[in-house]
Amino acid sequence: MHISEIINENLICLELMSPTKHSVIFELVQILEQENVITSTKSFLEDVIERENLSSTGIGYGIAIPHAKSRFVKKPALVFGRSEKGIDFQSMDHEKVYLFFMIAMPEEGSNAHLKILAELSRKLMKESFRDALMHANSKKEVLAYLIKET
Repeated sequence: MHISEIINENLICLELMSPTKHSVIFELVQILEQENVITSTKSFLEDVIERENLSSTGIGYGIAIPHAKSRFVKKPALVFGRSEKGIDFQSMDHEKVYLFFMIAMPEEGSNAHLKILAELSRKLMKESFRDALMHANSKKEVLAYLIKET
């Protein structure tokens, strides 16, 4: 499984409005609900928060990758969200997060989420890639960066 298989322009938000960690997670989950990816907003939100409580998915460099394997996910999906102001996400480097990648995977699925995490991580290690996502002017542009092979 690759990023290109689980994201589209409807799963991209260039202007996240949430000011807090929990509210941004909820905002991203709502996008999944709008796209009919999940069966229960409340239950999937609880699964993501439960995973987040194990350890923050704020990995540093202004990036967070909240995720969950859940029985409330109908099909794998990746949501991208960007915050201009940044959000305190209790990241490993104690810096604000600007780029969010929420991965939703069905519980009975394989370890496809690990492949997505690995693919994302490879891309995100490049400062030029992070900068491109921060400065992209459209969902189409973000999508092109995300699905481009590196």
